[in-house]
Amino acid sequence: MIGVNSDFHSVIPLVVPPLDPDFRPVALANRRFLNRVRGSGLAVPLVIAVERASGARSIYETVVSSAPEDMSENLAYAERLVKMLFWQRGGWKVTVGGPPEIGDYIRRTYSVDGDRAFDAKFMSGVYERPFSVEVTDASAVPPAREESVALGKHLNGCRIGFDLGASDRKVAAVIDGEPVFSEEVVWDPRNRSDPSYHYKEIMAALKKAASHLPRVDAIGGSSAGVYINNRVMVASLFRGVPRDLFESRVRDIFINMRKDWGGIPFQVVNDGEVTALAGAMSLGDNAVLGIALGSSEAGGYVTPEGNITGWLNELAFAPVDVSPSAPVDEWSGDRGVGALYFSQQAVFRLAPTAGIMIDEDAPPAERLKSVQEMLASGDERARRIWDTIGVYLGYGIAHYADFYNLRHVLILGRVTSGLGGNILVERACEVLVKEFPELMNKVELHLPDESSRRVGQAVAAASLPE
Repeated sequence: MIGVNSDFHSVIPLVVPPLDPDFRPVALANRRFLNRVRGSGLAVPLVIAVERASGARSIYETVVSSAPEDMSENLAYAERLVKMLFWQRGGWKVTVGGPPEIGDYIRRTYSVDGDRAFDAKFMSGVYERPFSVEVTDASAVPPAREESVALGKHLNGCRIGFDLGASDRKVAAVIDGEPVFSEEVVWDPRNRSDPSYHYKEIMAALKKAASHLPRVDAIGGSSAGVYINNRVMVASLFRGVPRDLFESRVRDIFINMRKDWGGIPFQVVNDGEVTALAGAMSLGDNAVLGIALGSSEAGGYVTPEGNITGWLNELAFAPVDVSPSAPVDEWSGDRGVGALYFSQQAVFRLAPTAGIMIDEDAPPAERLKSVQEMLASGDERARRIWDTIGVYLGYGIAHYADFYNLRHVLILGRVTSGLGGNILVERACEVLVKEFPELMNKVELHLPDESSRRVGQAVAAASLPE
């Protein structure tokens, strides 16, 4: 990759993560680059458009340097920017308006045989169209065309909500907005090749919840992945299922479940969206970014108007660390992406550095619990893990704030259970105070109570269908 030794990758944070001294936040890299370019008198426009289904289009306007000697930094900045926009907004087509060298580099990099082949193939699969990159002048980029929909906050009647994580599944039975039953069960969907396992497990959870209700009026669910009209486009839960079985038995698995439940209202969306929805419902306000630290990172957003966008918000693949030595995500093959910093994967990655050996043969949920028990007992090694993730979180929130209009950030998920959640918020606030004081006056960080952290998402999911 071009530019890994440029200044773009060398900004040292004021708050250094205790277990990761090589961490180089993308938030600081972007700020230093843009400040230098804008102060040089050599700034030229760079406009990025990403296009989704039905002609929806997002636009991001910025600047790069016109100086030839700055091209390496230009490319490093633009590539990470495009990566962020892909996984925040989503799109089968990207238009790069600006210096042609940048557009050509993006086209080579985000191709089926480029460094970002994973991203190009993923987006093509999500939107069921060939992925493409168009290079043009900044003035020729087409205008934005954003879409949003009102979703959720329907609490009337007898409802079931479920949340499907990679290490556990949750379900709740809700009557007029009040949970009357909730359950959390450990499972292992990612390593199962037969989709009958997924179908039976999910249906067992729904039937268990239904046994606590006089009737079932609607079912809502959240799950990691991309879902369009209840169809599974891409989802980590089904990574072990062969492609032919995915197409024949997974793609419409929730549509078939709805049929099995007599055609009642049945809605499934990305788990990050439900995280944000849960936050908006509990806070009584909007402009909420939800970040769930579970088996991976889930992100979701409720607009200032109270709607859910058609964006992907798959922040697990969005970059947060530009260090050349950042860890590599085993699925996407990219360095420094959110899944390795805001999830139980981060705990497992940092544990050996902290001097903690984890039983690799134990299920992920049990491995995480063992480290959380050390934290609860006052083990300083475990404390350094959560201190480190908290620092990551502060810089991550600052980065996300450049792309979302925020008033609130809701932080939840299994990694926040027990003492860990308070440590994460404490260290994240330390970062914001020292590096981004303007955000402390604009954005509030929220940590739900223990019950909401564990089952709040399933309850919010129950409110999805009308």
